[in-house]
This record gives sequence, structure tokens and C-alpha cells, in this order.
Amino acid sequence: MKKFTFAALAAVAAVMMYSCGNGTPKANLKSDVDTVSYAIGMAQTQGLKDYLVSRLGVDTAYMDDFIKGLNEGANAGDDKKKAAYYAGIQIGQQISSQMVKGINHELFGDDSTKTISLKNFMAGFIAGTVGKGGLMTVDSAQQLAQDMMRQIKAKSMEKEFGPNKKAGEDFLAKNAKAEGVQVLPSGVQYKVLKEGTGAVPSDTSLVKVNYEGKTLEGKVFDSSYQRNQPANFRANQVIKGWTEALTHMPAGSVWEVYIPQELAYGERQQGSDIKPFSMLIFKIELLEVDPKK
Repeated sequence: MKKFTFAALAAVAAVMMYSCGNGTPKANLKSDVDTVSYAIGMAQTQGLKDYLVSRLGVDTAYMDDFIKGLNEGANAGDDKKKAAYYAGIQIGQQISSQMVKGINHELFGDDSTKTISLKNFMAGFIAGTVGKGGLMTVDSAQQLAQDMMRQIKAKSMEKEFGPNKKAGEDFLAKNAKAEGVQVLPSGVQYKVLKEGTGAVPSDTSLVKVNYEGKTLEGKVFDSSYQRNQPANFRANQVIKGWTEALTHMPAGSVWEVYIPQELAYGERQQGSDIKPFSMLIFKIELLEVDPKK
């Protein structure tokens, strides 16, 4: 939508003729300034209706109420008390139409029967805004919110994807007893396909690897072999299960690695193939280790 400066709008607004009440003001184009004022006002509405509907969620059945609020806001001028009130209305509507919906989707996915407490959200929001009366600091609230959102989301996701978790646990319990399979302290399992004799990376070492990743069902979701291009990264720049395996693996080795879901992506979904709580199986070929980089 085209915009003019607020200073320019204020200049022409001083000579505009408004009708009483909450309806549409009646134009009275007696001078050039009157005419340009009207033209500027109309020009500003290009794309506005679509914006109101698509971005602000305004139902066009209630345009009279929009016009009422529009008139009140425009006629408030420099009244700081009214400006503060209207700012509160605007942010409050964003909380209702955007924030809460977004948080609910983040926590509960598509389960529309669950919602955060608007009362407690507003209590925390207001305390943080005015800077007093809060039950915690803003910094501690941010950390607590992140931790608890992860926990709540994990519980919600586990109800839907719990079978993935159980299938992985059952597989690992059986696989741990299979011939040639070794178990690292973290729970990562591996089978040596080729014994290497080179350096063992630290978690900060730069490594060069070829790999292929599969789901428990055998679906290949990523492969440097298919791209014909080995990957280079630091051993601590990947999922925890990879880091654990790499830091026990001599260069030149080829291992089949079985990674528990909590050391892979946990409750997070990765693309279309890796569902939440999925354990993963990798063939990892450690080509080179450069501990100095």
C-alpha cells in the first residue's frame, strides 16, 4: 500500500471536513487543499481492504465498526491517553488473533481442543510490560517458557507418535544383543564394517565423511554417496548421536551406527521422512580427521 509521511497527512487533515458520528465523513471540496486531501485519503486505501481481511482478520460484515474505530483513532490527534488506549487495543487484538493461535499450534499442533490460559498469559504479559509485580524476571521467564514449551510439546507429540518411540526402543533392546554390535555409554550402538587405524576425532575436530541415513523402516532419507560428494563439518555440529560415534571412531573406519531418538531429533520432525521420536540408522565412513582446524 502506498504511504505518505505522517507530517504531510497531518497538514491536510487540518482542513478536512468531518461529519459527526461514526459514519463516513462527507467530502466538501471547496479548495485545492480540500481536493488533494480527499485524493490522498482515497489513494491510501489501495490494497487496504485485502490487507484488513488477510492480515488483520477483519470480517467485511463489520466494516461499519471498522469505520467507527477508524474515525475515533483519526480524530484522537495528539491525545496521549487515547493513543495509549488504541495501542493497547491493537496489541491486544494481535495477541488474540495471532500470538495465542501461533503458540497453541506450536504446543499442541492441530489439536484445537487445547489452548494456553489467556488469563495467565495476560497476567505475565502485563507484568512484563509495566515492569513490576512479576513472579519472575523477563530473562528467567524466557528460559522457563522455552524449557516448558519443549516438555509440553514433547508430551503432546508423544501421544501421536509414541509408537515410533516404542518401535525404536524395542529394536535397540534386541539389536544390543546381536553379534558384533557394541554399545557406547550414551546408548548409541554400532557395528564395525571396516576397521580404521587413523586418528580419533575430538568433538571440535574437522572431519570428512561419507554417509547414508535410513529410518527404522529402511527408508533412505539422506546420502552423500548418492550425491557423490563427502561432507565436511566439525564433529560437534551434528546430532548428538553422530558426535558420540565420531569421537570413538578411528579415521578409515566404516561403521553402521544405531542412534536412539533422544540423541537424534527427538520430538522434532525432519522433512517428510523422519517422524518425531524416530531412531535412525547410519552408515558412516570416516575419511579424514583434521584436529587442527
